[in-house]
Amino acid sequence: MRISGFSFVRDAVRLHYPIREAILSALPLVDEFVVAIGPSDDGTIERIRSIADSRVRILETEWDPAHFVHGRINAVQTDLAMDACSGDWGVYLQADEVMHEDDLPRLRSAMERWDRDEETEGFLFDYLHFWGDFDHVQWTRNWYRHEVRAVRLGRGIRSWKSAQGFRRDGRKLRVRGTGCRIFHYGWVRPPEVMKRKQIALDRLHHDEGWVRRRHPDGEGRPFDYGPFTHLRRFHGTHPEVMRDWIAAKSWSAEQSARGDTDHEHNRLRTRLITRVQDLVLRRQVGVYRNYVRIGQA
Repeated sequence: MRISGFSFVRDAVRLHYPIREAILSALPLVDEFVVAIGPSDDGTIERIRSIADSRVRILETEWDPAHFVHGRINAVQTDLAMDACSGDWGVYLQADEVMHEDDLPRLRSAMERWDRDEETEGFLFDYLHFWGDFDHVQWTRNWYRHEVRAVRLGRGIRSWKSAQGFRRDGRKLRVRGTGCRIFHYGWVRPPEVMKRKQIALDRLHHDEGWVRRRHPDGEGRPFDYGPFTHLRRFHGTHPEVMRDWIAAKSWSAEQSARGDTDHEHNRLRTRLITRVQDLVLRRQVGVYRNYVRIGQA
């Protein structure tokens, strides 16, 4: 059984993506790691080359503006990297997602156990969404708790919409839960860099007029993380590959937050609905799932 890893990125240095750490987190598990890199003049390619591991393969790609609407470019780039893989299974990490070393044996075991079970098309991961820093995580229903991050290769599976999971011939994949975690650092940046990243992402989903209306001050006003009152503290350990990244943190999102931004996770209604679902129903209702869960690995 051969395992590939794959990802895509553009402007990782300028937008503060821990893509190098993402790749390093997968290397103990995979036989190769393919990363599609879009046009970047900020040292992104050099940062990935610094890994100096022959298993890491770089695809230099173009980003067609025709695919920017609704974030389609993300799926296009994901598919380019996935198609270049040679494994039986593919582990997909976006540029701000990192795996924990403690979970890798469990994931390998799951792949080995279900390798010959054709009904199993992928594996589900549990998400930790960090917000503002490395000590606070999101927990309300507007943040997805699970997503598919390992799939069978060579079976016609494609990235879906703006790289929101995967589908096969248009249908949702049949997947198994693993209990393995994805540490998602997409909202952990200095406020001014977070604003830069937010604008860059919006440009992949909307036209320039929409972006200007949404961000009338451009990059001039730092991102407001809002009050941290309703976030949860993280008391576990981060992936070892993030040690230097975390040590280099030089901002306080909590202290710099103006608190005048109406983030959904701070709304009373959102928090109440989430608590009812968790404590009474013991499941999330009305939450989008781009997969069909068929059991545990």
